[in-house]
This record gives sequence, structure tokens and C-alpha cells, in this order.
Amino acid sequence: MGRIISATLTRALLALLIVVALGPILWTVLGAFKELRDIVTPVPKLIFDPTLDNFATILRNPTIRDGLLHSAVVVSVSVLIGAVLGIPAAHTLARHARRYGDDVQFFVLSLRFMPPVAIAIPFIVIYLDLGIYDTLFGLILVYLVTTISTVIWLAVPAFDRVPRDIEEAAAMEGCSPLEVFWRFSLPVAAPSLFGAIVFTFVLVWNELLLALTLAAQNATLPVVAASITSLGKEVPWGVINAATVVLVVPPLVFIGLLMGLLNTSVQGGRK
Repeated sequence: MGRIISATLTRALLALLIVVALGPILWTVLGAFKELRDIVTPVPKLIFDPTLDNFATILRNPTIRDGLLHSAVVVSVSVLIGAVLGIPAAHTLARHARRYGDDVQFFVLSLRFMPPVAIAIPFIVIYLDLGIYDTLFGLILVYLVTTISTVIWLAVPAFDRVPRDIEEAAAMEGCSPLEVFWRFSLPVAAPSLFGAIVFTFVLVWNELLLALTLAAQNATLPVVAASITSLGKEVPWGVINAATVVLVVPPLVFIGLLMGLLNTSVQGGRK
């Protein structure tokens, strides 16, 4: 009897935590399809006539479309370069530089300790001198500090969990170090690397301060979405909710594409 009560309480607590976690998300999605009068009503309305006007306002706004395009380009390129450089570096640290690996990992992690404003102010001066202020190229460069450091920090433990016997057996069969990495180490570590890349993508996608400081005409979507909230008393809550949904969709699409790519890579590596 005690076990049944304990299991019931555990399930109830888990259900409550799920509701608390997903409640704001579901409420935002509902608000994106509501008229303003249905949002500001004192009594929350769960039954209403849905509308697509909020999304139409978002998609017709050239500033928001440009912000979405800028975010897609900057984040995709910076994460791609961060993965291409960070994953092999993490494998090297995990396998060939254990003597200094911990120190290098701490240095890489320390790059994340710095507050964004400490990075933004020097970059403003440097970018103005180089003529790349308010450019997508400049945003990609500064985001690489985040993507490379985060990928290395999260990928080293992934390669530490790869059995050395697999790599040694492949080397004895005549595989080159690149083949060992590409055909054996990478597929085995792929699930953990998937989480590292997704975390890095979401971290950079939601970044606001650096984009707000280093870009004006080439603002990213978080900057544009944040600007909508400063419109005085007549706050378009429906448009804000729709902008939030639009902000969340690209990371979900990226996760789906990356999951399919990694599954194909893992299957190819096993063959």
C-alpha cells in the first residue's frame, strides 16, 4: 500500500512539474492565435476564435524577416565553424593531450565566465577600426568565441567515454588517425556531440547583448523581438507571442535536421 501511495505521489508531482514547465509555453502559443481583446481580458479565455493576423503582421514586417534571416545565417555559420574546429580539437585533447588537457579545458571554459559586456566593448573599438562593425561577418566572429569554447568543453567528455580499444583495434587494422576519428570515434560519441551542438545553437540563437551592441542595421531576431516590447502602453501582446513562436521554430527545425544527419552518420559509420 505504501508503495502505491508513493508511486501515485511521485506521478502527481511529476505531472505538476510538467504543467509548470510547459504551461508558459502553451499559454504563449495560445496567445499567438488570440485577438488583443481576448488576451487582455480579466478572465482568461481558453475558448476563442483563433486568428492568424498576429503571424501575418510578423511575416509582413521587413524588419522581422531580415532579423530572422540574419539570425539564421549568423548562428548557422558560427555553429558550423565551431563544430568543425571544436570537435576535432576536443578529440585531440581527450586522446593526445591529457597532460595539459585539464588546463586547456579550464581555459576554454573560462571564456564563458566573462560577461558579454566585457567582450562587447573591446569588440566595438576593434570592429570600428577594421570596418566590420554592424556586419554579419563581425557577429559570426564574436559568436565563434562562444561556439568553439562550448563545443570543446562539452565534446571532451564525450570522447573520453569512447573505448580506447575500438580506436586501437582500428589502428592495428591499418586505419589512419583521420579514419579512426571519422569512422569509429565520431559515430560512437555522436549522441553526446548532438547534445553539445544543440546546446551551443540554442545558446547563440538566444544571445541578445552582443547582437544589440555590435549590430544596428543587421540586427538579429532576438534584438528585433525585444524591440517590440518597448512600444508604450499599447503593447501588441498577440504580435509578441507570435514573434516568440517564430523565434522558437528555427531551433526546432535545426534539431530535427541535425538528428537526421547524425543518425545517417552513425549508420554509415557502423557499416
